[in-house]
Amino acid sequence: MTNLELGFWSFPVLLLMIFLRAPIGLAMLLCGFGGWYLAMGGNPTPLLSKLKSETYTTFSSYSLSIIPMFLLMGQFATLSGMSQALFKAAESFLGHRRGGVAMAAVGACAGFGAICGSSLATAATMSKVALPELRRYGYSGGFSTATLAAGGTLGILIPPSVILVIYAILTEQNIAKLFLAAFLPGVLAAIGYVITISIYVRLNPKSAGVRPAVPMGDRFKALANTWPVLVIFFVVVGGIYLGWFTPTEGAAVGAAGTGLAALLAGSLNWAVLRESLMGTAKTTGMIFFIVLGAGFYNGFLALSGVPQFMADWVVGQGYSPWFVLVVILVFYLIFGCLMDSLSMILLTVPIFFPVISAMDFGMSTEHLAIWFGILVLIVVEVGLITPPVGMNLFIINSMDRETPMTETYKAVMYFVGSDIVRVIILVMFPAITLFLLP
Repeated sequence: MTNLELGFWSFPVLLLMIFLRAPIGLAMLLCGFGGWYLAMGGNPTPLLSKLKSETYTTFSSYSLSIIPMFLLMGQFATLSGMSQALFKAAESFLGHRRGGVAMAAVGACAGFGAICGSSLATAATMSKVALPELRRYGYSGGFSTATLAAGGTLGILIPPSVILVIYAILTEQNIAKLFLAAFLPGVLAAIGYVITISIYVRLNPKSAGVRPAVPMGDRFKALANTWPVLVIFFVVVGGIYLGWFTPTEGAAVGAAGTGLAALLAGSLNWAVLRESLMGTAKTTGMIFFIVLGAGFYNGFLALSGVPQFMADWVVGQGYSPWFVLVVILVFYLIFGCLMDSLSMILLTVPIFFPVISAMDFGMSTEHLAIWFGILVLIVVEVGLITPPVGMNLFIINSMDRETPMTETYKAVMYFVGSDIVRVIILVMFPAITLFLLP
């Protein structure tokens, strides 16, 4: 069996292991081990040498040090009560409108995503704050859970985003430019969800109640309580873009700033600090193990020549670049229902990115890489709210046992429709994604 054949056979083996519920990092590591061993003719020496070098080069990478810093920033934000201030501010301005409390939840998710960077954490945290208010004002269970599941995806669309950092490392792109490119699509997503809520409550008038209007003075007072989030976001993202510090330094500044804000607000004590550090360590360990497994597996694929073969084959077929892009995005949309976004990015980008890079979309290589990365991020996140296996749906539904999953499924399809429209717009008009880039 040739190395190329070994590379192609590794895909069904990997999918079978994932289907049997093997951790994705372990599955990729074992496939990479087995592939290297067979490709080397059963000689274990190159494999052992690869084990030593790959482990060292992976975990000594300065670029990866940004991940625990952003995770710690998110942990401080999650455990320190900032989500409540964001929701109260948004609710004070929007709560009196039809569907306003749900719109406020989306707005709070967008704000929280600016300092969290995790979809699941954003969905879970905002649910604790917003779900009781939604039920209090007569919002139906399915509509409430669907809104929060969709709003949770903003946690990773609005920078900073750990997934974008991983994509930048894989494709050797500028992290600051990726963060900047993700900003407008993230805002567009929030606006799309607000419009979706407005349409839903008009088609289903009994699904949402209305709360009394808040005096203007109280609105601005609630808005003033969100100053730590605004300051941290603009200092971190603005500082990275303006060159005040590197992305890793910006992540450290963000973690320190979020911790300081929590301390000043009286939300940070020794128990919260310990829980934040432990949560960061556990999540970092999980991510790094997946990165290591992906490094071995992708190294084997490079050795087998699969990525280059795929790129040459697709180009040789004469397919339209836009057709190829649509097929790849549909693939991400489907498999995003079955796998988490990090695993999808690590597994597929080394294969699909060479294919896209070999095609002519009428833009520079850098702009193409950034535009493709934002599109991939969006469609993978759509998978988190797509039935039947959307991870955000299960997270939210586990926090509201009274709502049948079928009701959540019915309501969330409105938000999936909004996401698909947004993807179509961003595919047709790449300038929206690239507008803020120099």
